[in-house]
Amino acid sequence: MLTGFLGSGKTTLLNRLLKHPSLGDAAVLINEFGEVGIDHQLVEAVDESTVLLSSGCLCCTIRDDLKQAIMEVHDKRARGIVPPFRRMIVETTGLADPAPILATLMNDVSLRYHYRLGTIITTADAVNGLGQLERQEESLKQAAVADRIVLTKTDIAEAEAVETLRRRLEQINPSAEFLIGQHGAVDAERVLRADIYDPGAKGEEVLRWIEAEAAAPHAHTGHGHDVNRHDASIHSFCLVHDEPVDWTAFGIWLTMLLHTHGENILRVKGLLNVEGVDTPVVINGVQHIIHPPMHLDAWPDESRQSRVVFIVRGLERALIEDSLAVFNRLGGSQPLGSRAA
Repeated sequence: MLTGFLGSGKTTLLNRLLKHPSLGDAAVLINEFGEVGIDHQLVEAVDESTVLLSSGCLCCTIRDDLKQAIMEVHDKRARGIVPPFRRMIVETTGLADPAPILATLMNDVSLRYHYRLGTIITTADAVNGLGQLERQEESLKQAAVADRIVLTKTDIAEAEAVETLRRRLEQINPSAEFLIGQHGAVDAERVLRADIYDPGAKGEEVLRWIEAEAAAPHAHTGHGHDVNRHDASIHSFCLVHDEPVDWTAFGIWLTMLLHTHGENILRVKGLLNVEGVDTPVVINGVQHIIHPPMHLDAWPDESRQSRVVFIVRGLERALIEDSLAVFNRLGGSQPLGSRAA
């Protein structure tokens, strides 16, 4: 999914990415062709809502319902009207709240049968982005759910403004990967590279989460409580545990937590040391939905700690930490500690 606030450069970035060879077997769902400016690349107009580009990429417009648009292009693929594609990119509108879009992509039974959610890419405007984060909750959410954040307009923004925006985004989402974009020029390989569910990349991706979280600025008191209470309602923190966790107790707790507070838990992802399991277990979710847990072949670093990063809106860390401590005691494990990000 490609998202980002109005004027943040989604269309410019998409136009650049459409020329990349790795998107030759991709389908792209966009709101209007006219905004993307791809007419000069057209090879064939399949129908009023679908065109094929010279790169081999398939582009379709989203007229109404996202699910309907996805299933229509999937049906065309099945009937041989359009070429087979390996992945799909959904570009949201600039004012989109990503939560209902992600809920559709992750919850709908029909879509989940054919597709899984891969990487969430968010563009952030280096000139106007800081103000948008302060005024527009959609912009905050778009940053909070991202796997990769592309900083745009860095060629016309003051260096200090770029650094300030990056620090703010790191406070919101410390485990996101940051890339620099100028006039749409960006390291396309990094933007489009394999996600956490690619067997060849999953260990590397989890290690990047951990390293990014560890490098993020942390605020502590003597008991590890966050002192940045004046900060925006969207913030992150990391729960850390030295001993193996009870999988049953943890699973019940996380299910109940997301059922109760899922709307305000924008992202959760981490690495678990599970009792009786030699290799780590990866968890990764958006709001109410958690992807199926995944086992790594080996630990990505020296530590054997369980580390879970939460990005939340309006929730106190103590509420989550205390509730988990109760379930850990039921499962015979010690409570997870916490660290603010």
